[in-house]
Amino acid sequence: MSTMINDRTYRIARENTQAMIVDVQERLTPHIYDHENIVKKTVTLIKGLQALNIPIMLNEQYKKGLGDTLPELRNILEGDNAKSFEKVTFSACDNNDSWHHLAQQNRSTVLLFGAEAHVCIMQTALDLLDNGMQPVIIGDAVGSRFPYDKKQAIRRIRRAGGVISTVESILFELCRSSEDPAFKTIINLIK
Repeated sequence: MSTMINDRTYRIARENTQAMIVDVQERLTPHIYDHENIVKKTVTLIKGLQALNIPIMLNEQYKKGLGDTLPELRNILEGDNAKSFEKVTFSACDNNDSWHHLAQQNRSTVLLFGAEAHVCIMQTALDLLDNGMQPVIIGDAVGSRFPYDKKQAIRRIRRAGGVISTVESILFELCRSSEDPAFKTIINLIK
């Protein structure tokens, strides 16, 4: 059960949540500040979301220039029916196929993680808010080339109404109980 205040849900519910990976690509990621930890957190998050049966979609910015999604992410997404969309717009919501897929899920909470926080993540989050959806930025799984850009993007998203969380926090919030079948997987991922 979720608590509603001012038309905002403050408890994130599994049945109303989907996830979007944004631009974790071969030629961009090495330039992201602290990218090794961000990739590690992203792998943990994806595996946890899979255990929780959260739908995951993948967006890739201008693959010709930035390359494919990192192999370590693609490998764990194989067989997961994760939908993949190429985009040239910064906001994933400006890509008609991506937006259509998001809307079809009938899940208004969207976990956002990837790069860059101050460009594609922020613009997607703001567009989600404009369209009545609730973006949840996974703060330790997003990055920018410079820490200050990430900090300002997180600040702006929060002021606009976005929620900021972390990998561990969101996985436990979606799991809710140590009796949940996904709990054992999640606790092993977090260790």
